[in-house]
Amino acid sequence: MHAPTPFRYEQLASLIVGMIDNGALAPGARLPSVRAVSEQHQISISTALQAYRLLEDRGVLIARPQSGFYVAATRRKALGLPSTSRAAAKPSSVSISGVVAALLEHASNPALVPLGCAFPDAELMQAKRLDLALARAARQHGVRHNIYTPPSGDMRLRCEIAKRAMRVGHTLSPDDVIITAGCTEALTLALTVVATRGDTIAIESPSYFGLLHTIEMLGLKAFELPTHPTRGVDVDALAGLLESVPVAACVLSSNFNNPLGSAMPEPDKRELLAILDRHNVPLIEDDVYGDIYFGREKPKPFIALDNGGNTIYCGSFSKSLAPGYRIGWLAARKYAQQLMERKLAFSLCSPALPQVALADFLESGAYEVHLRAIRRIFEDNLARMTRTIEESFPPDTKVSQPVGGYVLWLEMPRRFDSRALFDRALEEGICFAPGIAFSASGRFRNCLRLSAGHTWSQQVADGVRRLGQLAKDQLVSSPTSN
Repeated sequence: MHAPTPFRYEQLASLIVGMIDNGALAPGARLPSVRAVSEQHQISISTALQAYRLLEDRGVLIARPQSGFYVAATRRKALGLPSTSRAAAKPSSVSISGVVAALLEHASNPALVPLGCAFPDAELMQAKRLDLALARAARQHGVRHNIYTPPSGDMRLRCEIAKRAMRVGHTLSPDDVIITAGCTEALTLALTVVATRGDTIAIESPSYFGLLHTIEMLGLKAFELPTHPTRGVDVDALAGLLESVPVAACVLSSNFNNPLGSAMPEPDKRELLAILDRHNVPLIEDDVYGDIYFGREKPKPFIALDNGGNTIYCGSFSKSLAPGYRIGWLAARKYAQQLMERKLAFSLCSPALPQVALADFLESGAYEVHLRAIRRIFEDNLARMTRTIEESFPPDTKVSQPVGGYVLWLEMPRRFDSRALFDRALEEGICFAPGIAFSASGRFRNCLRLSAGHTWSQQVADGVRRLGQLAKDQLVSSPTSN
């Protein structure tokens, strides 16, 4: 598959950055007018302006009223990356259900600045077109679809999922796919197949609180692996763990860990798969953010590198297209029959109409168009949010540099208490996710996660700035000792 060609404004922005980096455009230099650039590069004025605005948001250019755009005199000093998490001493029992319930309750409150839960803004999704497809299916064939579907799900939808898998080198048959109620059900079914109560599951650290909650409800233990903010799990640490501790399974993000946004390089993925294979430990991979990548092509998931030998793949359209449709899926040849039996026991089947509507949408090619649009939006949102954090949070704040998804992970000084900040922020009408929600063992109290999944607006920008000031206030009032 050929990588998608960057949009014209992205090409122009890259050209300008290259000229700055090689000295052709010096700090303080005035750029040609928007009209001159549009004529020179044979693009529209709006495209040229979009490129300039993008670089302004990233701090590369400065706009001066009635004068034009200039190269920033000094590039902002980027904040450092969050620390690599420490290795756990032992598996932990998980107890975060109270924190998760409180967070979800506040995150769904439309009156709060939406920096909490990582779900996309409905205004950015394709709800209208999907809803029309659903209404059409109900109107034309409502009786046909008002039945129980096969436990594995709608065949047309499974075919479309299998076709998409081929684009990353994963040969997948529609018969290998099981439709689920979002990725949460997929992960739950997978964990019940490979583990029993009391078993240990190796996970990233920090890790998505929804996974931690599922592990808690199933009576499992979690072993938190050291995780680098850009490269992902420490493969050597996993190898050492498997030599000393019985592990029932490993659960990892395929790409763009929530909350770090990290992506493991392909050689590391292959090494990790080889280690798991030697110890006969299954891998459950969560690829909910896989389609929201900022590079030229989607990084391969683990299952595409071992052809599903001992991997259970979990995917979903909830983060990229339709949260309310709750459509996810599983793919695992080795465990297919066991997964199907559990699907029958847990929910029997998934609703028919949303599957039919989504199959129509995928067949039309509209999903690819939609993905190209939201990737640009989310990358731009993250750039804007990072810039606002640099301007308004304490100077020793550390922030992640995600290469996909739409969340940022912030690390503050060790004495910082994000749970106390959470309570204070709610009083100010702001919601975010405190760091302790992302750990099985009470880590990351000095960290927090911000979601950039909503349309960037003055309300969101002001909320981030206000949160930064609250963080500064807490540090000023707290003791300096750890």
